[in-house]
Amino acid sequence: MTQIYLVRHGQPDYAPVDSRGWPGMAADAAPLTPEGAKQAEAVADLLSGIGATYLVSSPFTRALHSAAIIGHRLALGVRVDYDLRDWLPDSTGSWRGVADVRAAEAELDEYDGEWPEGIRRSWEPLSVVRARAREALARHTASTDGPVLAITHAMVIRALTGERGVEHGGHVYFSYEG
Repeated sequence: MTQIYLVRHGQPDYAPVDSRGWPGMAADAAPLTPEGAKQAEAVADLLSGIGATYLVSSPFTRALHSAAIIGHRLALGVRVDYDLRDWLPDSTGSWRGVADVRAAEAELDEYDGEWPEGIRRSWEPLSVVRARAREALARHTASTDGPVLAITHAMVIRALTGERGVEHGGHVYFSYEG
């Protein structure tokens, strides 16, 4: 069994994205705010005593920025896995901002994370998020015996653990048997 600490990235700064009017997945280029950088430093300090031997990150900028800070503080290289990416609120990538994402999330919550029987939705069901994240973790835990830090997103953490509302820079312990 491998110890995994699922870490939510620090607070993102969507202003550079919003000011340019970038839709959909372009929002994934958002860096951290100064507070988000401090959150990444704080979680690195908090988890410094666990003896992590491996750090893997979502490819989205806010997660990579967090992983770079954490990896630097803990002297760990950063590996990237696309399957630790955030939940897709619209598989077409055409959402226009936070309001569209919140509407998709409200519908996801209404249906308890899964598409209604016989009706396909544009958002990614939690079962799909869970499956891809578990596959990613299996790939990365196979090459280490020590604790793993996985820098990811709230919806990925929710899909894997059921935990809701993990704050930016927060973490959840996840024991994984691959």
